[in-house]
Amino acid sequence: MLKGILGFLAIGLIGIGAGAFAQDRTVPHAREQVMLSYAPLVKRVSPAVVNIYTKRVVTRSYSPFGGDPFFDQFFGNSFGFGGLSRQQVESSLGSGLIVDKEGVVVTNAHVVKGAQEISVVLNDGREFDASVSISDKRSDLAVLRMKTKGELLPFATFKPSENLEVGDIVIAIGNPFGVGQTVTSGIVSALARSSLNINDFNFFIQTDAAINPGNSGGPLVAMDGSVIGINTAIYSRSGGSLGIGFAIPSEMVQTVIAAEKTEEKNITALRPWIGASGQTVTPDIADSLDLKVPRGVLISKLHSKSPAKKAGLQVGDVVIAINERMINDPAEMRFRLATVPIGQTAKIDVMRKGKRKTLSVVAMAPPENPPRNETTLSGSHLLNGATVGNMSPRVAVELGLKDDDKEGVVVLGFKGRSTARQFVSPGDIIISINGDEINDIKDLERELEQAARRGIFDLITERNGRRNQIVIR
Repeated sequence: MLKGILGFLAIGLIGIGAGAFAQDRTVPHAREQVMLSYAPLVKRVSPAVVNIYTKRVVTRSYSPFGGDPFFDQFFGNSFGFGGLSRQQVESSLGSGLIVDKEGVVVTNAHVVKGAQEISVVLNDGREFDASVSISDKRSDLAVLRMKTKGELLPFATFKPSENLEVGDIVIAIGNPFGVGQTVTSGIVSALARSSLNINDFNFFIQTDAAINPGNSGGPLVAMDGSVIGINTAIYSRSGGSLGIGFAIPSEMVQTVIAAEKTEEKNITALRPWIGASGQTVTPDIADSLDLKVPRGVLISKLHSKSPAKKAGLQVGDVVIAINERMINDPAEMRFRLATVPIGQTAKIDVMRKGKRKTLSVVAMAPPENPPRNETTLSGSHLLNGATVGNMSPRVAVELGLKDDDKEGVVVLGFKGRSTARQFVSPGDIIISINGDEINDIKDLERELEQAARRGIFDLITERNGRRNQIVIR
């Protein structure tokens, strides 16, 4: 009897639930409900979305020794030894967004990398030449200036991405595969993605709005028509969209745009320097520090001249929030600090010996101390043609090096057909030559001279925390 009553009640409840659900799903009873559309939103934003076409001349060399592992380790694709070279014109395409009526365009740095000619085409067919005003490899963002001859253009506006929630509807606009301006829709799939290794800050909005090659540099747009990010990458095994796309948050985009208005042209955006680094708080670390949740950054290094140290931050502190935004890992800490304008104060919450403290850290430009003394090396040695400089926090930030407390001499680049390309790369720190420590440019030049006379070259460099040794006799 009891089973029968319970069974009847269950059927009744299911019936009530189904009935209630059926009442919620009604036939549209107004014309407006039938005609819901993203069209007004697209009309508002699409005039500011542009196609970017680039051209560059590349020289390719062909050697009879190409592919031979023995010769490749010394010469690679270098000239000489019977090698032939040929110039080719490479073209590429991408998307961009006009952010100022005078023709300022933001896009991805990889879209315009190495470009010698840049054309920007608006949705209405107008075309303008453009040049790179600032290119920031660390965030993979670039700002272009269009040659509009005074013509005013439509532009889009940004809003903070901080208020986004997983599940919010967004649209992506761009020029996938060069077919022309295309609009796709989706939702925010995840926030604060920080394990992708796409750029130095590794902090992205993930969306399932279809993003394909050519969409790079186009906007990710919220339902009020504001831009919340710049599409930059996809996860794909085939080259097409699998519904996993990533956008750089608007906060980072706006810092690069602001840098373009205040700095010299054609340089990396200068960001604030805090002078602190650390590691992710693991469950084991959380247990050892009596933290309830394994979240935050355990500070392991502080530069002696850093504003963080002056504000009272200590090695062993756990950073849990910056400007009231929770911090999960070092990538998120770097992102939050990088978006603090230079000269402004960041509120950093830390846990120290079980107590929460709030520190006020003034964001400052990284100091160039010692002066870099940029020098292009010459002579009969293996670093001929390499451009080097003294290490400083400013140089470390410009090169995107995570350790800004290193000292010594760092490789900045190369001039001409430098043989040094075969042995070192930009960002490599020169530790020693023939066993003698290198502290500055004078040390390096002296040791190179002596090595050339002796005919022995024992070079130790450091790259990403790992030491490499090259010995040639």
